[in-house]
Amino acid sequence: MVPGVKGSTFGMSPPRWTQPLFPPAPGILATGICCTDDHVIRGAAVSKFPVILGHQAAGVVEDTGEGVTTVKPGGRQVIPLFLPQCRECSACRHPRATRALTGRGVLADGTSRFTCRGQAVRHFVSTSTFTENTVVDEASVAKIDAAAPPEKVCLLGCAFSTGRGAAVKVGKVTPGSTCAVFGLGGLGLLVVMGCKLAGAARIIGVDLNKGKFEKALAVGATECLSPRGSAKPVSEVLAEMTGNTVTHSFEVIGCLETMVDALASCHMSFGTSVRVGVPPALQKLTCDPMLLFTGRTWKGRVFAGWQSRDDVPKLVTDFLAKKFDLDPLITHVLPFKDINKGFELLHSGQRDVLPSP
Repeated sequence: MVPGVKGSTFGMSPPRWTQPLFPPAPGILATGICCTDDHVIRGAAVSKFPVILGHQAAGVVEDTGEGVTTVKPGGRQVIPLFLPQCRECSACRHPRATRALTGRGVLADGTSRFTCRGQAVRHFVSTSTFTENTVVDEASVAKIDAAAPPEKVCLLGCAFSTGRGAAVKVGKVTPGSTCAVFGLGGLGLLVVMGCKLAGAARIIGVDLNKGKFEKALAVGATECLSPRGSAKPVSEVLAEMTGNTVTHSFEVIGCLETMVDALASCHMSFGTSVRVGVPPALQKLTCDPMLLFTGRTWKGRVFAGWQSRDDVPKLVTDFLAKKFDLDPLITHVLPFKDINKGFELLHSGQRDVLPSP
């Protein structure tokens, strides 16, 4: 993770102090920039301000508050979780449910642990990783193998897990499937990789920017398509390309129009379309109900349905066992002082992770 607001440590709520420690020990070792962070900056996603953004990271526990039992201070690495798992509520105890995201901007006890010039600063989705040190609830941290490289496994706290899980856990892609992935940014590439892992026979990447095709093909897409300039709806183009055999479609942009296009692109009788991209704030989606009436399934799961505290450590173990590679997803490594350059690269389409050294 990265230097930023100095104050609390990467620990569990409630901490043992209320005043900042100077100089603070860096609890956050590496953090990645995600489009969701950018959505908040641009106003496309709702958040209360002022706020410390960032939500995919890896670090070490510097201290803990009273009653915390699952982690201890020391060298053991952890990953903060933007989707907490308390293991007690109905969502955490249900095998097919995940907890809902909270936009309250505070910890579970209703307080903020950040201040700036006497003003409270909001937490972002239980994590706030664009900072040297942060405070999270015990339900929002997962212990991981200390041998894991933080600049890589930080991606498992959001991007990789969401993308791979969209294909494997939510869409349940099966061997021989034909998949269409709308949006070939960092998360879209991860969905492509997930489809390949699941054994899909055809994986068609769909993006207006043809400059993204080369990397999509490198990570597993079998072909790519740009709808730009086509007189036909993209759903018709895909039907012609595949003989109307698209079994799974994935929308990884967060655009209302593209969500409907993706739904229309999978087979009308048995296709499954998965929503992955963060939807725009305060906008309502409308579509022809016949798109669903004929047999399509429309799905979406925050964090792909992973039970965060239980599953993220397993994903780290799989990474260390070389069951998948994260290197193709890392385009740049920057110090935190260059974080604005990181967002510029994000806007230019050169993404995804930008950890501090």
